[in-house]
Amino acid sequence: GDKDTAIFNSKAISSLHLNVPVIFAGNIQCADEVKHILKEDGIKVYVTENVYPRIDELNVEPARKIIQKVFEENITKAPGMSSVRSIVNQNIIPTPGAVMESAMILYGEIGDVIVIDVGGATTDVHSVTEGSEEIQRISISPEPTAKRTVEGDLGVYVNLENIVEKIGMGKVLKDFTDAEELIENKKAIPKTKREMEFIEYLTEEAVKTAVRRHAGTLKYIYGPTGKKTVAEGKDLTNIKWIVGTGGALTRLNKRIEILSKIPKDNAGGKCLYPKENVKVLIDEDYIMASIGALSKKHMEESKIILMHSLGLI
Repeated sequence: GDKDTAIFNSKAISSLHLNVPVIFAGNIQCADEVKHILKEDGIKVYVTENVYPRIDELNVEPARKIIQKVFEENITKAPGMSSVRSIVNQNIIPTPGAVMESAMILYGEIGDVIVIDVGGATTDVHSVTEGSEEIQRISISPEPTAKRTVEGDLGVYVNLENIVEKIGMGKVLKDFTDAEELIENKKAIPKTKREMEFIEYLTEEAVKTAVRRHAGTLKYIYGPTGKKTVAEGKDLTNIKWIVGTGGALTRLNKRIEILSKIPKDNAGGKCLYPKENVKVLIDEDYIMASIGALSKKHMEESKIILMHSLGLI
């Protein structure tokens, strides 16, 4: 029901004079005013349904659809993309969005799932689960059934140095005495055994960090009746399948080992992580992003190809 914040923010955005589209998915009561403020500065505005219409209720799908629409309208303006529309006559879907489409297909086929995509620039985590009833009872904020987080600082090529810094150069040098040389001569696709081992080492850290940021936690609050346990963030405790996709997790030798460590990386048991009986699958054909796009026109065929890539048929 908040209007003031939306109006204040629209004025702040307008003052930046950015030549970018704006999507408003807030209080419909002030949508016209927000639209007027932004349009006065020549900003193209898209208004959709409120993502948080009522307490404890999320409504994210309309916003997702409009984001997809805006992406398609604007991607052709990017360098080197002007001819895309002459080649493609169907939806243009960003890679993370396409992987999420595949994750949602899997949810319908095999149940609660988390998909992890470690790439050269980012590490993306897609989870599709409503969580457990136990955690729902103590949750203090709603979460969407399908949630994606994109970690822009966790890539094993473009952002390799960020992961090294996160681990700590001292520890990295202890584990890899030739780390400085490996960093200086980094490659988009590792070639030698040593390079592969180093990327596996960094991939494990990227996975651990990205899942930790994606998952919710248990917290303690204190009130008149004493200590109370509450849950905040995305509940992954009902996840049955961990799926690896992307360049690193479909090609590295230790990909299954890396993903299998996720439930064990739950310091103090406070993270809402998958349980240790979770199963690991690999997108062996590295095809989940393509399937997400293909499924828009050929759903049944897409399911078959996806399940085959995961070794389920």
